Amino acid sequence: MKFLQTGIYIALIVAVNWAFSVVDPVILPNGAAWPPVSLIVGFIFVSRDFAQREIGHWVIIAMLAGGAISYFMASPQIAMASVAAFLVAEFIDWAIYTFTGRTLSQRILLSSIVATPVDSAVFLYMAGFGSPFAVLIQTLSKLVGAVIVWWIVRQREKTGAA
Repeated sequence: MKFLQTGIYIALIVAVNWAFSVVDPVILPNGAAWPPVSLIVGFIFVSRDFAQREIGHWVIIAMLAGGAISYFMASPQIAMASVAAFLVAEFIDWAIYTFTGRTLSQRILLSSIVATPVDSAVFLYMAGFGSPFAVLIQTLSKLVGAVIVWWIVRQREKTGAA
C-alpha cells in the first residue's frame, strides 16, 4: 500500500472528470450552467496534498496520469479542460504546500483558498460552462470539501494523531 494516497488521487481525478461528462449541469436563474459535480472537486485538492506527502514532487506526474486516463474515460473536452485547470491550480497548490512550511491543516486551507478560484475559472471556461457566477458557485462548492478535510486534519493535529 506504498502508493495508496497517490492511487486515490489519480482515481478521484478520473472519477470527477467522468462525472462532469455524464451529470448534466443545473441551469441557474440567471441562465448560467452550474455543474453539481463541482461539490466534490475540493476533495481532489486535499487528496493531492496527501499524495505529495507520499511521493513528493512526483505528484505532478500523478496529476498528468489522471488527466491522460480521463481523456479516454471522460469526454475529451472535459479532460482537456481538467488538465489545463489542474496544471495551473496544482502548481499553485504545490508551491504553497512546498514552500510555506506551515502545518498540514494550514497548507490544506491556504492552498485551497488560493488554487480553487483559478481552477474553477480555467475549467469552466474551457469546458463551456463559463460565467462569473458559475465560477463563484463552483469555487465555493469546492471550498466546502476542503474546509471539511481541513477541520478533520486540524483536530488530528491538536491530538497529535496527524
